Amino acid sequence: MTSPLMNAWTLDGYGADTDGFMLSRFPRPAPGPGEVLIRVRASSYNPIESKIRVGALQFAPPFPAILNGDVAGRIEAIGSGVDAFAIGDLVYGCCGGFLGHQGALAEYMVARAESLARMPEELSFEEAAALPIASITAWYALVDRAKLKRGERVLILGGTGGVGHVGVQLAVALGADVVAACGTDEKCAVARSLGAAEAYNYHDTDIENVVQRYTEGEGFDLVFDTAGGSSLGDALRAARFGGQVATIGARGSHDLSPGQGRGVTLHMVMMLDAFVTGRGWAHYGEILREVAELVSAGQLRPLVDSARFTFDRVGEAHDYAAMGIHAGKIALSYPDSAELPMIPESAKHEG
Repeated sequence: MTSPLMNAWTLDGYGADTDGFMLSRFPRPAPGPGEVLIRVRASSYNPIESKIRVGALQFAPPFPAILNGDVAGRIEAIGSGVDAFAIGDLVYGCCGGFLGHQGALAEYMVARAESLARMPEELSFEEAAALPIASITAWYALVDRAKLKRGERVLILGGTGGVGHVGVQLAVALGADVVAACGTDEKCAVARSLGAAEAYNYHDTDIENVVQRYTEGEGFDLVFDTAGGSSLGDALRAARFGGQVATIGARGSHDLSPGQGRGVTLHMVMMLDAFVTGRGWAHYGEILREVAELVSAGQLRPLVDSARFTFDRVGEAHDYAAMGIHAGKIALSYPDSAELPMIPESAKHEG
């Protein structure tokens, strides 16, 4: 029996421009043992998706590839061995879009049940879909790697970015004293509203002045670099003797001598371990259940940029992200089916 077809937005290969996403038709996947089928309602943009699109990071699913890791939606079908969820449950997670796993830019996607958590009731689909990759990354850095303790002083570089804004709130929830670096005065105000005790515009203040102003020259117990690029050097210079730096942007060449000179521990955080190794799916689900509790307790809220996009405008979302003016996450939602064009036979993928 032939599977019904579903809509999906795909790339045919690496090196695509932002207009390279195509509306295609795929057989609707069926959940296997330990899996569920999600009717996708929303996703969100992550910088890694641009790196995959252009081929700078060759982590795409098999071509024609369906990108996007973040997903929020409704469970439509359940595979054998799944007892934690029921049909109709609203869930969120990071369960596709990389390597062998097709992603969320589709009408439906299959996910390992253990990687998911129930959506916080307080959030919309778009807000819930803004959290998984950002939250898992921040948790890996602050909890799993740095083992952040109450009362520690934390500097977060990129305090209103996709990962950074979650990092600010998670660090505050863990009892840390947080300073956030942001690109504009307006974003500094946002960081303070998220719980940062202090925030500064990094265009106006060099890192030595930051260390002197907020730590009396001693340095921070932990610096979380969510910005990448040259900011890793600032992070190493801002950490105290014997302190820690966690970074999600260590690609490229860096001078590590400022950290070596103070015995700084450097954590390079990459949250796609489950996709690479096949292990760690259950930890994704554990983290997202903790995050849902923080949301319900009023200790964490997703920061979603005011510019919203539907899946058929995913290329525009990539262009908008490249402008660097957004705050928090860029939301993507499944479009109204009435707005979708007819799919030519050549765009159908039967297997």
